[in-house]
Amino acid sequence: MEDWVIEAENLTKVYKMGTVEVRALDGLSFKVRRGEMMSIMGPSGSGKSTLMNIIGCLDLPTSGDYLLDGEKVFNLSDDQLASIRNRKVGFVFQFYHLLDELTVLENVFLPTMISSGLLGWLSERSKAKKRAQELLGQLGLAERVAHKPYQLSGGERQRVAIGRALMNQPQILLADEPTGNLDSQTGNGILKVFEKLNAEGQTILMVTHDPHAAQRARIIRHLDKGDLTEGVEYENIKANL
Repeated sequence: MEDWVIEAENLTKVYKMGTVEVRALDGLSFKVRRGEMMSIMGPSGSGKSTLMNIIGCLDLPTSGDYLLDGEKVFNLSDDQLASIRNRKVGFVFQFYHLLDELTVLENVFLPTMISSGLLGWLSERSKAKKRAQELLGQLGLAERVAHKPYQLSGGERQRVAIGRALMNQPQILLADEPTGNLDSQTGNGILKVFEKLNAEGQTILMVTHDPHAAQRARIIRHLDKGDLTEGVEYENIKANL
């Protein structure tokens, strides 16, 4: 029996712009095995952001089914979506989205603070801080825990963002153009971090327009006109960009 962490079936997403309907996703189906690393490529306007928002439980499809780690997501309330998102999904964005008023350590343990609530945080605080310190150590940032994000390089800030994404031990790590704001050498360092995490069993779904970044995943798929191609080879993807 296959161990799927992502199961999407016939997903559609329709936006209404006045009297015009725009189908951002058009009957899209795909699955991701636990421990897999998959890249999704596609041009601007192909539906990548819409797909990531649905997979990350930031939005719901117009129709179709989606199971995240065996939990059916369609028709969940906003509070239920927030709960499953906090427990099962880690996000890494192109522009980091760190809080400059917090230290590096505080940025990393912030997801646990939010999910615990005031009373829960009082009992979880010590353990959460220890885990955040361990993550930063593994990411080569042990000497930066007291720094503010604006004191770091772009690569260091992205490593902090990865640490924050891993804080609650998510089932999937969603990376949206994670190297898009970095030079090639720094971006390569971030991709090596993803490879190491995947080798340790972390499921990773990465959206990118960069074929060199996409190559780091075992599976590469191409998103165009709201649907995913099957079994596209790297050379074919590159030719279609």
